[in-house]
Amino acid sequence: MSTDQAIAFEHEHCAHNYHPLPVVIHEGDGAWVTDIEGRRYLDMLSAYSAINFGHSNAVLIAAAEAQLHRITLTSRAFHNDQLGEFCSALARLARHDAVLPMNSGAEAVETALKLSRKWGYEKKGVAADRAEIIVCAGNFHGRTTTIISFSDDPEAREHYGPYTPGFVTVPYGDIDALSAAITENTVAFLVEPIQGEAGVVLPPTGFLRAARALCSERNVLFVADEIQAGLGRAGATFACDLVDVQPDVRILGKALGGGIIPVSAVTADWDVLSVIRPGQHGSTFGGNPLAAAVGIAVVALLETGEVQERSKRLGEHVLATLRGANLPGVKEIRGSGLWWAIELDGTGRTGREVSLELLARGILAKDTHTWTIRFAPPLVVCEDDLDSALTTIVDVLSEQGNGSAP
Repeated sequence: MSTDQAIAFEHEHCAHNYHPLPVVIHEGDGAWVTDIEGRRYLDMLSAYSAINFGHSNAVLIAAAEAQLHRITLTSRAFHNDQLGEFCSALARLARHDAVLPMNSGAEAVETALKLSRKWGYEKKGVAADRAEIIVCAGNFHGRTTTIISFSDDPEAREHYGPYTPGFVTVPYGDIDALSAAITENTVAFLVEPIQGEAGVVLPPTGFLRAARALCSERNVLFVADEIQAGLGRAGATFACDLVDVQPDVRILGKALGGGIIPVSAVTADWDVLSVIRPGQHGSTFGGNPLAAAVGIAVVALLETGEVQERSKRLGEHVLATLRGANLPGVKEIRGSGLWWAIELDGTGRTGREVSLELLARGILAKDTHTWTIRFAPPLVVCEDDLDSALTTIVDVLSEQGNGSAP
């Protein structure tokens, strides 16, 4: 089957809720993938950070395979012999007391929202049904009905109302607006330490530390969504670590499943997490033995610190290389660790057009919000391969930076 035939076949039977690039991937190894016609591409997206440790990572595959031969699912109606070790290891990594495991990132965000509201009512004393959670403009936390209720992206939000109340939006990085928005009913501040879907947008210097101090002062939970930014991607175990901030609640997903199985989690101390009692929240698959076994192996890869250091070092090299190229038609290059974005100035090719040109040259990346291209190679990417990719990126952007030949 050719690429065009495979895509046409998929379109016949699969809902058109995505607009992927025209490539049909068949297999992957490390930072490389191969399509159904045998062409190889350097994966510079890593499934939005879910493939942090590379495709077919031998350590993670071995952990999954061993567990596949034992037992994969019990439901939480019974205990399993992997869950305790997984929660212990992840809590240690997150520097929290305990873990509530789920599956997808959106489920983990929903869990954090419920946890924050329940904490507000039972621990802070907020009046019934009055709890408010402050969020940031430009956020992306998932696509469930409640989450898109506080999105300002029309594509994610329009025609899905009525919307869930109880959310207040402030500009990302505006500490004065955050302070002014907090009331006696505020239970949490939900924030991406680096906004991923918005285009790898970093907050102003000092914002996260100031927000942490403000939340402590006003008795508000600081909830960090590290689903994309965490687990080594931004050059530290967690993006909050880059500015020495410890959240009250941490939301994790994507890379936690090693690209093998959906795994997500919320971590917190017992003074927060203890408000969830038996029967009040859960998931049939959350904390299943297979997911836990993979999660244990993921944490072990991170505990040495080598992945994080590599992400930081190579990320600095990437930004220096791209910024030093003085690329035409580029408004800004920003990033942290092996996670960066190139924002075009809007005068020439769109982000998708550039992504298609990169695809033709063996580089997989993806546009967002028309004028931005995001990059997130597996953290195990070979340095020579990374340098080759940077050369290709510079060449593509230099050729027609403003829609015309140089």
